[in-house]
Amino acid sequence: MPARFRRERVLIIGCGDVGQRVAASLRGRVRLLALSSSPQRRAALRQHGVTPLVGDLDWPDTLRRLAGLATRVLHLAPPPGEGWQDPRTRALAQVLRRRSAPRCLVYGSTSGVYGDCAGALVSETRATRADTPRARRRVDAEASVRFFGRAAGVRSSILRIPGIYAPNRPGGTPVVRLQKGTPVLQSQDDVFTNHIHADDLARACALALWRGKPQRVYNVNDDTCLKMGDYFDLAADLYGLARPPRVARSTAQSELPLMLLSFMSESRRMDNTRLKRELRLSLCYPTVQHGLQSANARGRR
Repeated sequence: MPARFRRERVLIIGCGDVGQRVAASLRGRVRLLALSSSPQRRAALRQHGVTPLVGDLDWPDTLRRLAGLATRVLHLAPPPGEGWQDPRTRALAQVLRRRSAPRCLVYGSTSGVYGDCAGALVSETRATRADTPRARRRVDAEASVRFFGRAAGVRSSILRIPGIYAPNRPGGTPVVRLQKGTPVLQSQDDVFTNHIHADDLARACALALWRGKPQRVYNVNDDTCLKMGDYFDLAADLYGLARPPRVARSTAQSELPLMLLSFMSESRRMDNTRLKRELRLSLCYPTVQHGLQSANARGRR
């Protein structure tokens, strides 16, 4: 076979901020491909060492060229913004089954599939109980990934991802929200929240492409154990900003947007043992304090 086909070919579906970080970590070791629905992004992707493929998950006919193209696939594209299912992941799985299927498929899901766990410690064996349409679409996508893995004999892995932060990521720190003075819940009403630095997430994605076990789920979060209000207090202190006001849940329901309230209605502490033991990921930013302090130091420089 020609050398270009003997080399590992990694296809990234949804090559945004995290996908580009994954590409940077793999550049030079594999051939990198990325699906994009925007022809205008071709030049930017090439600058990251990625060969762009124009296609749209909402239009399955545009995906035909993906069949048999990649040896490993990283799927980071979100579901549609409405409905209860994810036709995009189904369309991708269908085209990947044509010709020779990839060796593995890694799907970036969300920790929201667990629903509200009342602050309990959550491992990957806990049953999903998605409470929002957004999370139910992710549950549907996970089911498509699992079915594809079993039917095509592909090692498929699911990464359940909480809040992503990073100083060089758009909206990647709490600064803007702190500057707006957006309230948080008082301690007795507050919820536990989970985080992962974008660089650590990218490393987890790359490791899962080679080390993820068949039909396996991984919580991808750091070691932080903080309630949401305490997280914003920590960030405010590090950035020299005022701590956000605390309000009762009954008051928040009339003051805050529905999207924000939905995050304030779910409480869980995610267990990342499997991430460290099986993917063997050593976190560069084990807590949000490490990550935010690093961001603050960069800002001062």
